[in-house]
Amino acid sequence: MALSLYDLSVPVFSRGLGQLTHVLEKSLAHAKANDIDPATLVDARLAPDMIPLVGQIQRASDASKLGVARISGVTAPSFPDEEKTYDELLARIAKTQAFLSTVDRTLIDGQEERQVTVKVRESEAHFTAQRYLLQFALPNFFFHVTTAYDVLRHKGMPIGKMDYLGKF
Repeated sequence: MALSLYDLSVPVFSRGLGQLTHVLEKSLAHAKANDIDPATLVDARLAPDMIPLVGQIQRASDASKLGVARISGVTAPSFPDEEKTYDELLARIAKTQAFLSTVDRTLIDGQEERQVTVKVRESEAHFTAQRYLLQFALPNFFFHVTTAYDVLRHKGMPIGKMDYLGKF
């Protein structure tokens, strides 16, 4: 059985967002149990020139919703980057997952050659939908999910590889 563009996108993004939720919830529980202010985690970053955890979650949300929107031809919902708390970050992930669940398989499968143009800083990148998904959207999404995980590990949260990967 061949993998379809839908199989490579919506379920992969949805699962990644689910694991991101799990990592955030486990870290929040640890923070509360150990009198760690969750705001210090939301604002934490790996290096001074990197965006903090809040930005990593926002970018993972954007990468997944825009990725699916661009390959399906639908309009993604706009979520202003206003989150400041754990609850707001978890709500954003939930809204992103809800959007992904509305995109019908028929809008994605067969669209491998759809043209996708992405503004990248001051220029544009042009892709086919398949190339965009495999070479830009998925790597970008997992960069931000992984960086969010790394920020939390760096701050001492008791999460591990299986929290990131999840159950199979």
